[in-house]
Amino acid sequence: LPVDDAVTFFAAHPKIHHALQLLQDVGLGYLTLGQPSPTLSGGEAQRIKLVSELSKARSLPDDAAVRASDNPHHTLYVLDEPTIGLHMADVERLIKVLHRLVDAGHSIFVIEHNLDIVAESDWIIDMGPEGGAQGGRIVAQGTVGQVIDKKDKSLTATALSDFLDS
Repeated sequence: LPVDDAVTFFAAHPKIHHALQLLQDVGLGYLTLGQPSPTLSGGEAQRIKLVSELSKARSLPDDAAVRASDNPHHTLYVLDEPTIGLHMADVERLIKVLHRLVDAGHSIFVIEHNLDIVAESDWIIDMGPEGGAQGGRIVAQGTVGQVIDKKDKSLTATALSDFLDS
């Protein structure tokens, strides 16, 4: 049974429904219940781990002044290209889930090329100027606006600027 169908089927069972809804929220509604873990991609496995963490995430009070360090259960999540293979609509759902984790007082470090994710970042560190032996140096860092101002040094800045203008 695919997760998308199971969400409806288990609607009367809150604990099961909640877990399935989280899987759907991170764009994994197409997975089949009981699917063996070796058949999952790295991105799918990361998103399942996110669901596991999100299901136990403790929210902070609704106070804009609260910092992540004030959460005694603060966790740093490191994600490597979690959007690989995701449909655009599922990327948007993943962004909402990442925001929920941040709102709960956690920090997220994402290695990502997807400009939807980059544009949602609080802080960007752009490594370059190229890949491999020609990379490994910080060519731009800062908020989205600060990085965009470094178009002369950063390919990401140029791509991000064009993306946000479109």
